[in-house]
Amino acid sequence: MNRRRHKGFTLIELIVFIVVIGVGLAGILAVSNSVVRSSADPLVSKQTLAIAESLLEEILLKDYVKPAGSAAPGFAAGGARNLYDTVDDYAGYVTAGGVVDVSGAALPGLGAYNVAPAVTVNVVVLGGTTLKRIVVSVTGPQGTIALTGFRGNY
Repeated sequence: MNRRRHKGFTLIELIVFIVVIGVGLAGILAVSNSVVRSSADPLVSKQTLAIAESLLEEILLKDYVKPAGSAAPGFAAGGARNLYDTVDDYAGYVTAGGVVDVSGAALPGLGAYNVAPAVTVNVVVLGGTTLKRIVVSVTGPQGTIALTGFRGNY
């Protein structure tokens, strides 16, 4: 008797194929879901970083020491930020109800971000040069970003 070979798949081969494809597809979808879910996260991190950079730049542009005749109170003395004229005035600066501009007005859409912990200003000596080290920390929805800058008297 001559038997002809049947071409095709057996039921077991078909079930194994479906299981392998299903596992592979589940793995791909899990990775894809993770990527899609975190795709907006860089925006929040960048916003936190931009706020910290902006405040640090504002501080670094101020004078190293009080100008002659200046009586502007710093943060610790309850002074308004638009009157700060030296780096030291920002020591202890912190916000609790969102980020504000120099006049104290809340910035729309930035209520979830705060300057916290407080800005620190310390005198350090690096290579024989006396500098002020400023640490600005901004806390956002994903955590805290801290930036450090140095201001010299030149």
